[in-house]
Parts: sequence; C-alpha cells; structure tokens
Amino acid sequence: MRRGIRSLTGAGTVLALAATLTVGALDGGAATVASQAREYLVFYADGAHDRAIDAIDASGGTALSTETRLGYIVAGGPGSRFVEDLADSDAVVGVSSDRRIGSATALPVTGAPALPATGAPAALPPSDALGQRGTPDGRASATGASEPLAGQQWDMKMIGATADGSHATAPGSKQVLVGVIDTGIDGRHPDIAPNFNYALSRNFVTDRPKDPAGKTVDGPCEFKNCKDPVDWDDDGHGTHVAGTIASPVNGRGVAGVAPAVSLVNLRAGQDSGLFFLKPSIEALTYAADAGIDVVNMSFYVDPWLFNCKANPADSKAEQLEQRGVVTGMQRALDYARKRGVTLISAIGNGSTDLGRPSKDDTSPDYPKDVERTRKIDNSCLNVPAESKGVISVSAVGPSKRKAYYSDYGIEQADLSAPGGDEFDGGTGYDITKGILAPAPENALRAKGQLNADGTPKYKSIIRECRDDVCAYYQYLVGTSMAAPHATGVAAILISRFGKPDKSGLTMAPGEVQRLLYATATEKACPSSRKYAYKIDLVADEVHKCEGSKARNGFYGRGIVDAAGAASVTR
Repeated sequence: MRRGIRSLTGAGTVLALAATLTVGALDGGAATVASQAREYLVFYADGAHDRAIDAIDASGGTALSTETRLGYIVAGGPGSRFVEDLADSDAVVGVSSDRRIGSATALPVTGAPALPATGAPAALPPSDALGQRGTPDGRASATGASEPLAGQQWDMKMIGATADGSHATAPGSKQVLVGVIDTGIDGRHPDIAPNFNYALSRNFVTDRPKDPAGKTVDGPCEFKNCKDPVDWDDDGHGTHVAGTIASPVNGRGVAGVAPAVSLVNLRAGQDSGLFFLKPSIEALTYAADAGIDVVNMSFYVDPWLFNCKANPADSKAEQLEQRGVVTGMQRALDYARKRGVTLISAIGNGSTDLGRPSKDDTSPDYPKDVERTRKIDNSCLNVPAESKGVISVSAVGPSKRKAYYSDYGIEQADLSAPGGDEFDGGTGYDITKGILAPAPENALRAKGQLNADGTPKYKSIIRECRDDVCAYYQYLVGTSMAAPHATGVAAILISRFGKPDKSGLTMAPGEVQRLLYATATEKACPSSRKYAYKIDLVADEVHKCEGSKARNGFYGRGIVDAAGAASVTR
C-alpha cells in the first residue's frame, strides 16, 4: 500500500491488481535513531514566542530559528522526552518533527501489463505496440478534435473543457498563476513548457537518497547537492496534475482544463512521492507572498492516518505531534487564503466516510512496525482535505458514479470531478477509464516503463511524436486526478473575473469558491443510497450517500463544470 493512501477497499480488503509502493521510513526505524537529537517545528501560542523559547531550553532543546509568519520555532531536541516535556507548556500548541507527513494521492495503474484494456472508444485506432495508440512510427492519430489525443479525454468532455466548449470562449489568462504543490513539474515537456513559469517556480525539498537505516527513499541524486531544478519531476505525479490543469492547445497531445493559464511549480514532495511538513508549509507561504492565485494540493499527511488533537489512546508526545500537523498546516493555509490564494485539495483514496471514522489500525506508520489499533471519531482530521478554507474534491468515473476508492462525507466533500475508475461500467478492468495527462520521460525510464527504443511497455502509457519530438502521456486514477480539474475551473473563473494586481490578476478565494459551487452540475445520491461497488473477485464494498441533490456526501455541490464557468455571470 502506498504510504499516505488508505486501503483502497476498506475493512482490510486489498485489490490484488493495484500496484503497490513500499518506502522505508525517512528517519530510520530503530529506537536508537529515535533517541538521537532531531529537528522539530514548535508552534507557539499567540504572543507566546519568548515563553516557548524558554520551554525549549528547559526541555533540553535548542532554538535554531523562528518563522514569525506562521508562528513556529525550528528547534533541536533529544527525541520523544523533549516533546513530552514541551507538552506541559501552555506556550506550545503543537510540535511536529521535520520529516515526512504525507504522500501523493494517485493510485498507481502503470504496473499492470497483464490486464487488458477493454471498451476503448471506437474512435481509437488499433494499437501498434503495447501502450501505443497510433500509427506504426508511434505518432498518435488525429481524432478530429483539437488535440491528437483529445478523443481519449473523456474527463474533459464530461466537464465541457473542449475545443467547442470552454476552450473556445474562456481558455484562461497567462496572468493567472496556478501553483502545483506536488512532486515537481516537468517544465520541459512539450505539452507543459508553453505555460510553465520558470521564474516563479521553486523547489522546497532536497532529495534523500537513503534513510539513516540505509533504505532507499529517493534513490541516487541526479543533480548537484541533491537539489533538482525547478522544471524537473522524477515521480510524474506533479506533471500529470499540472497537465490536467493547463496543458496548452498546441496541436499535440492533450489540452488541460484551462489551457492558457500559467503553471508554477511549488515542489514540496520528494522524488518518491513523500511529503514533509516544512516544505509543505513553506510552499503555501511562498504562494501567498508570490501572488499565486490558486494552488492544487493532491497530497495528505502521515504518520497518522487521522490527526487527533486529544485522543486518550495516544501519548502526550503523540497528541502534540498531531496538533503540530493540524496547527501548522492550518496556519499556512490561513496565511495563503488571506492573501488571495484559493485552496483546492484531493479528498483522499481510502474508500472512507470521513464523517464517521471509528478505527485507525494503520497509524502511526513511522517508525516502521509500530502501528496499533486505536479508536477515533469525527474530531480527528484528514489534513489538508478537512482543514478550514480548503475546497475538497471527490472523484468520479466516466459514468459519473463516485469512484470506488474515493473518500466521501456530507461534511467533507465540497465538489466532485473526474478522477478515473477502471471498473466503472461493470465490464472489468479498463485502464482507459483513468485520466490521461503528460508524463516525464525521465520518470518513465527510471521506473522501467519504456523499452530501450522509447516505446511504452504498458497500455497505461502513450507516446505521441511530431516533428521528431516525442512526448509521453499516462493514465492515472485517484482523487489526485480529480482535484486539478477543479483547480482548472477555478483558474477559468479568476481569468474572467479577477482584478489586476502587481502579480497579474487576483480574486477573493471566497468568491472563487462561490462561483465554483454555483456552476457545478448537481448530482443526486444513487437511488439506493447504500451503493455497492462490484469489483472483480472482491467482496462488494458498500458506501452510503447522505444528503440532497444540492449537496451530498458523494458529490458535494456537484461535478465541476468548465463550460458553466466560461459562461456564468456574476
């Protein structure tokens, strides 16, 4: 199971066909490692900076630096005893170690070559090689649509982001800055480069080849000082997200929801797809100060599946750690939103009703092998999806049913959008029911997904060549893929209604949210509110949909609508 993504089918059931990724804990798992001095982010109460410094000193730690914008001190301290001592100070409201807090929320579908794709659209020509659809030289055939692969973008058709839809009347403005907080963006990809803003992009992480226990995390560093350039993505997740938002209309590959807006890489994720707290909040703070208009957050936090501020099942140190994650992310989110940044997040892939969590048996997942079963309730939060001021997006498949893996909840789901569902329609596994978007060639090669001659090994990958330049695209599924559709629609609205400012255009996040909700296509709960998902050789999974057509736990206020955003009046 990929860390940061809950069991796909709940109740301990696992889909055998879903590819998995196991990553070692970043700071090692042995008790001896845990006892060594580590760095912590110590969040202090309003007006309590000096008293927090005193508490750090009294607990045997050392204050290293202060971030006044978000109200935290970076401190070195001797392990869990240091944190427990800080818990006794009313000047300290949360403590989180400076390590991994989350993973990207896409479900890997590229590693399943033995599963045939079925039900491909009739417009597609036969594949000349596994993973290629097109002419024998690897060039994708035109489908009569604006872009060569537009015929495979069922997601864009669903929301009206097509050549004869929103692209024709409201493709977006270059003055709108869309931040992608993710694993990076391949800014050199032919279907990304025209819209990539290199000057504003930042990388907030340093690659970690191995953890202290010698286990591989990011693998060998490709660049000096293990610092990747701002136009690089070794994972592919962030590039897929970026392309869904704003691949340009340029006569090749695909087009995004808002194909004329600017993409800004705000890299906070490791090559391995893992996220740490400090880079994540630094990315949000930078977004606010740089004039970014909307950010996409397709990740969520570990080591706790649910962050509980005062769960009696947790120790004082554990409670304070979870408060640190909740507090730190909320302060960063508040800082960004107050400065005009609209915040959009994937809701998560745990097949879970987030309004009724009762048990967490996978936390903490760091250090390794310390998981335990603990009772939880609705006060325990999935961050940032359940953080205040964040628009959370659930995923739907081609038939518009909520995807089997998507989390849901009457209080948590704000909107829904295409995220893909390989089993939608009841005809078996079909990879083309995922979301197609750009993929970095370097990441595909590193994962062994391309042959030596560059042809794809799997049906989930497409190579499209023109003028002796080839570009790659891949199908992925997940709420990670749903959120960028909503982000693209938000970018359309800001392009239309934003007011000029020093960074380009700006629009109050509350007004962006209002129009996103107003233009969404309402979708009612299934006729049987207890909906049973039937997936090959797996026991039925039942999800209960609550609420009205105007707002319910599966679809929130409805499925985002780019065409509606292109035509709505204020």
